Amino acid sequence: MVITMISHKLSCYASIIVVVVPFLARLAASDVLWQECDSSQNYTANSPFQSNLKQLSTTLPTEASSSATLFATAAVGAIPDTVYALTLCRGDTNNASACNVCVSNAFRDAQQVCAYNMDVAVYYDPCYLRFSNQNFLTSIDNTKRHIMPNGENVTALAATFDAAVGVLLAAVADYAALNDSSSSRYYGTGVEDFDDENDVPRIYALAQCTPDMAPADCRRCLEGIVKVMPKHFSRRQGGRILGLRCNYRFELYPPFSGAPLLHLPAPASGETPTTDGGGRRNKSTIILIAALVVVSSALAFTLVCFGVWSSRRHQRLSSLPYSRNWESAPSINLSFLGLSTLEIATENFAERNKLGEGGFGAVYKGALPDGQEIAVKRLSQGSAQGIGELKTELILVAKLQHKNLVRLIGVCLEEHEKLVIYEYMPNRSLDTILFDPEKSKDLDWGKRLKIINGIARGLQYVHEDSQLKIIHRDLKASNVLLDSDLNPKISDFGLARLCQGDQSKDVTNRVVGTFGYMAPEYVVRGHYSTKSDVFSFGILILEIITGRRNCGSYNSEQSVDLLTLKP
Repeated sequence: MVITMISHKLSCYASIIVVVVPFLARLAASDVLWQECDSSQNYTANSPFQSNLKQLSTTLPTEASSSATLFATAAVGAIPDTVYALTLCRGDTNNASACNVCVSNAFRDAQQVCAYNMDVAVYYDPCYLRFSNQNFLTSIDNTKRHIMPNGENVTALAATFDAAVGVLLAAVADYAALNDSSSSRYYGTGVEDFDDENDVPRIYALAQCTPDMAPADCRRCLEGIVKVMPKHFSRRQGGRILGLRCNYRFELYPPFSGAPLLHLPAPASGETPTTDGGGRRNKSTIILIAALVVVSSALAFTLVCFGVWSSRRHQRLSSLPYSRNWESAPSINLSFLGLSTLEIATENFAERNKLGEGGFGAVYKGALPDGQEIAVKRLSQGSAQGIGELKTELILVAKLQHKNLVRLIGVCLEEHEKLVIYEYMPNRSLDTILFDPEKSKDLDWGKRLKIINGIARGLQYVHEDSQLKIIHRDLKASNVLLDSDLNPKISDFGLARLCQGDQSKDVTNRVVGTFGYMAPEYVVRGHYSTKSDVFSFGILILEIITGRRNCGSYNSEQSVDLLTLKP
């Protein structure tokens, strides 16, 4: 009887893997940029609303992809179960099937990431979709928007760069709104020459409105989001604003297909004002000399202050031991927080605020003066190995920005204290829920799939999409943190390694990580690569699906060798 039950369970697990993993791959491929889920109103399974939504999901992709404007709206069903929907594919999409696939994926993903919500919006690079039980189709309101700045800053001519971006965005917005073609997609792209000598030869931009707007309304909509550019994107190498009715994006590379529709010349350099008349020239000379004296004095004072600050900062950073990653990594920009601020935030590192403790120190919950909740990792004094890990984390996490990676807020290196400050994750680490008999009951299949999908996105980012190509080397359940909505974020990059150039693998004589998650070639020969992380991810998927710990990864009677499970 027992053997039959176990065999039945194993068969269920195997069936789940066969069904879930391919679905995960499809979901990860959709690459949602942003989703907005309104959970205030929900529908139920097999309800009239769901039936209307299903009908709309089969017709709207075809309507959009077959339209000359790649745009469609629709309303299906009777009140109160009417489903209103709007979708738009990017204006440079020349492949109707690509538009159809994107919108179809949007319907599918929306019902996964915002399960049973009646009002949902999902945005991708090539398209976006919103559906709701409220009629929003007659409104051109664009106030619900999402701002996505590029993580990198320009390093030279920042003010000139910001001004050039403003000029380019205004020109592209004009083109998108005022194109007179009857089949206009209200779409514009452009390129602006900038500065070859400072590694910013050109700036690219695109802008788009929904085609059902009047040209003046489109221009006003774009003007509304262009004018906030200095506030959100000052000195940024790129950024985008996603809105239901209009959106734009700018980058140092073309974020669109095909040739740009506009080409702007480089900004004119400043002209030197001319002078006339002896008396006026003498007066101007005196003013100029006086101004130069004042400016020179101020500059000297500023340089002295900067030198003192830089020296202190260098001393703090140089207190960390040498690491090949530190020397070879790009420069990082860290926010330094005072020790007194963190002592107040954590109530002097009170025991009741301790979230957990690892091999290199404890983690405490705290709150900054502005109310922001934080997690403070306090490195144990005298732990040389831990200091090396700290340095690696500072290098890597400060340069990585993704919604599925834990965000670094700052660091404190004072009075022999070494503290790293991260965003606070209310649901702590995945293992505390997944392997808890009571808490795991809240993890239905939709939530488990959402967690797997988020980890996949984070892993793809560090392996392929970020400027730094990174091998994590310690991906496991306890290194995946969960926010209030159970969105996963990969953490603990202390054992991670940079891939230099096109390098995707390396060899080490010091094998580190967690047994049970480590790939065989890494354990036996010290060979590690991005595939090592994929192996760890596979183990993690099995743990999430089965709710069981893999043997070797923990000292637990509840663990099982997941790799030997057979139906």
